[in-house]
Amino acid sequence: MANLHFHYGTMGCSKTAQLVINAYNQNKNGNKTEIIKPKIDNRFSEDKVNSRVGISADAKVLSSLQGWSPAPDTKMVLIDEIQFFSPEDIDTLVRIADSKPIIIMCYGLMVDSNEHIFPASRRLVEVGAKLHRMESTCQISGCMHLATHHLRFDSAGNVVREGAQIAVGDSNYKSVCRKHFNMFYHAVEKDGRKGR
Repeated sequence: MANLHFHYGTMGCSKTAQLVINAYNQNKNGNKTEIIKPKIDNRFSEDKVNSRVGISADAKVLSSLQGWSPAPDTKMVLIDEIQFFSPEDIDTLVRIADSKPIIIMCYGLMVDSNEHIFPASRRLVEVGAKLHRMESTCQISGCMHLATHHLRFDSAGNVVREGAQIAVGDSNYKSVCRKHFNMFYHAVEKDGRKGR
């Protein structure tokens, strides 16, 4: 079994819920787990990972993974919102995965709302993490296509096309399919032509 995994998908595809369930099952089976979240993610709680479906778990909060190492009896490390860490943090995980009998499960986003891969997510791909795509459907009413992108909106409902890559929170985001992303972000009309 691979010892470094990346579970990725759009917002709302139950990444955190799966992390909490996975930790619960491992602990129940006698395999000690450690849950980590980035310090920047304080949307719902300072020291817990919280799923929108209502389940949560205690987490160690770190601003960086450099200098951190799991406890000697840890069998699995589960990291939420991995995209908020740095490529150097991913290299730290690689060294741990390659030198200790520990499974590392990372959960997070692959791309931001401008179709750019997060640096940490890119690094996970580059170092050969086993990829697990978690699927959900487009959040545009009536659409059942696979959600692959995020649209970010300002308070007036306009699509945001620039600014910082990391903006914590999801109240102004929608997970959408490629077709609806292009329609809204690039103003592409239904027949594929550029809108005005």
